Amino acid sequence: MKVIIIGGGIIGAALAQNLKLTNADVTVIDIGGGATIASFGWLNASFFLNHDHFKLRLAGLDAWRRLGVPLTWSGALCWEKKGKALEEQFQSFVKLGYHTEFIDEKSFLELEPHVCSPGQAIRFGSEGVAEPRETTQALLRGVKRLRGIEVLGITTKAGHVTGVDTVQGQILADRVIVASGTGSPSLLKSVDVKLPMQHNSGGIMRTARSPVRLSHVLVTPEGEVRQDKDGFIWTPTKVQHQKITIDKNEKKLELLADEAIIRLRKLLPTTKLIWEELISSSRPIPKDGLPVFGPAGPEGLFVAVTHSGMTLAAVIAELLCSQICDRKLSDDQANIAVSYGINRFKNKSF
Repeated sequence: MKVIIIGGGIIGAALAQNLKLTNADVTVIDIGGGATIASFGWLNASFFLNHDHFKLRLAGLDAWRRLGVPLTWSGALCWEKKGKALEEQFQSFVKLGYHTEFIDEKSFLELEPHVCSPGQAIRFGSEGVAEPRETTQALLRGVKRLRGIEVLGITTKAGHVTGVDTVQGQILADRVIVASGTGSPSLLKSVDVKLPMQHNSGGIMRTARSPVRLSHVLVTPEGEVRQDKDGFIWTPTKVQHQKITIDKNEKKLELLADEAIIRLRKLLPTTKLIWEELISSSRPIPKDGLPVFGPAGPEGLFVAVTHSGMTLAAVIAELLCSQICDRKLSDDQANIAVSYGINRFKNKSF
C-alpha cells in the first residue's frame, strides 16, 4: 500500500512512524514552515475543553509512552490560580483520577529552589516534554521525504483518491493523509471537503543558556516555562497560550519577546536572562477549537489537524493508522475518535 502524508510536522511524523511499522510504503511531503517548530512541547492532559477532550489528551500521554521515542517525563507545577480556586482545581483533577499532588511552599522550594515561590501549587506527575525538532526528526528517521515540493491538490478517480498533484506532476498513492496544519483547508478544498479554521498566531521565545536548572514545566499566571537539557529556557510569547484567543491588536514580535523576558526575570530572580530567539507561526486550530482527524471525502483520503499537536500526535497517529490500514478500532478507540471527524462541519456555516 502506497501512502502519502502531506505535512512533515509532529502529526505527520508520528503517523509516518506508525505506518512504517505496518510495512506500508510511506512518503512524507514536507512543505515546511509549520507550527511544530514554534511549539512549546508540553505533553499534558491538564488543559482540556470538555471531558471527551480530556480523555483524548490522557490517551495521548499513554500513546507517547508506547511510541518509544526519547522524551522527558518531568511533571508540571501549576499555579495559574490562587487560594480557594487552586484547591478547587486540584479537587476537580482528583475526581477525574488524574495523577495530581497538592504542593505547599516547603515542598515547592525543594522541587524548584530557583523559582519565586507562589506558596502553593499543583503537581501533575504524569506530564512531560517532547522537544519538537528532535522528536519530529526521530520519528521521521528511515521514512522517505520529499521537501520543497508544492502540493497543488488531491487527485481522485471514481470517488477514490489516486494521489496528489504537485508542481512537478502527479504522485500516485492508495492513501493520502492531509496533515499540513493551516495549509490543510486549501488542499481539502480541491476535493470539495470543508475544514473551517480559526486564524490564530503563536510564538515561542528562547533565552540564552542559563546556569539555573528547572526540573518541571512551570504553569504560572504569567505563562508557561520550561528548560531543555542544554540549559535554554523556553516560554510562549502569549500568557496562557493553551487557551484559544484572537488578538485583534497583535503586537510586534520583538515587543512580545521583551515582555516575555520581563515575566521570566520576575519568576527567576536569581539569574540574569536575555532572549536569543523568537519563533512565530500560525496555529492550526479548527473552528470549534477541537481536533479533526479521520476519513475525509473521497475513499482513501484522511485528515489530521489539531492545536496541541505535540500532546495528541501519538494517539491520533495510532487511531488513524488503524483506519488507514482498514483495521477495526477497538471499542475504547472508537469511543475516543467518534467526536473528532470532519463531517461535524458539513452542514454548519461559520
